[in-house]
Amino acid sequence: MSEEPLLSLPLRALETLSRPTFQMPSGGWDTHVHVFGPPDRYAHVDKPHYTLPDGTLGQYRSLMRQVGIEKFVLVQPSYYGTDNSCLLDTLIDVGDLARGVVMIEPEISEAELDRFHRCGVRAVRLDLFKRARESLAAIKSYITEMAARVGPRGWHLQFYAPGYVVRDLIQFFRKLQIDFVIDHMGYMLEEDGLRTEDFAALLDLLGSGRCYLKLSGAYRIAKHRGYEIVEPIAKAIVERAPDRAVWGSDWPHISYSDRDTGELVNLLERWAPSESARRKILVDNPRRLFGVP
Repeated sequence: MSEEPLLSLPLRALETLSRPTFQMPSGGWDTHVHVFGPPDRYAHVDKPHYTLPDGTLGQYRSLMRQVGIEKFVLVQPSYYGTDNSCLLDTLIDVGDLARGVVMIEPEISEAELDRFHRCGVRAVRLDLFKRARESLAAIKSYITEMAARVGPRGWHLQFYAPGYVVRDLIQFFRKLQIDFVIDHMGYMLEEDGLRTEDFAALLDLLGSGRCYLKLSGAYRIAKHRGYEIVEPIAKAIVERAPDRAVWGSDWPHISYSDRDTGELVNLLERWAPSESARRKILVDNPRRLFGVP
């Protein structure tokens, strides 16, 4: 496998994006956004998986006006590792328009976590792709440790994980005493050996009262197929637990920079035909999850 990073291409031109085909609710949230800053100010990790993406705060603010999003959640990208400087500076800049999801080392100090909280951070991102080759016991221990660090602050956990790891953790997740979000609808790809019964078990997890599934990454699930491949998955989540689903664009669509963010917004009209369900997904659920009054 080549160690050369993926080449980040320019974003699709704003004027070419689709307009919303439904009335966006007031106060709607995009719960999965990455923002990048100047390389002379924010250093990337050694050997990042991709080159510096085209994705500044200014570009995203323009996108918000285009598609009708009013609030957003900044998610720490792997490009910066556990140096959350860019994310924190952006949170300070935008104030109550956003909340943050950081990546941290287990030994981070309480004072640093307190500082993050004051900036608007309300969750920690656990990248289980990086730990996929570890034993299940080691992964569970890591999750338990992180939950103990951030749970007392009212934060939640956000899992970026391959579907086969999600599958293997479902019984463990049932006992987790902290709210948590699983990105990209569980990322249960058929090509990774996931089956219908695995997704059914994931849907059952929504009844635990602590699990949320993020309606995001449709193009990552579909890959080179059409979005119709993803529709039954998204609809099943919404029908099963509209109170436990949130939506995220995954902007700036790293390595998929030509994607039409407006089209991703409009998928919600098919996934959640009910206006009341869309309001839960876009407004009520994110506010509850991120502790917004």
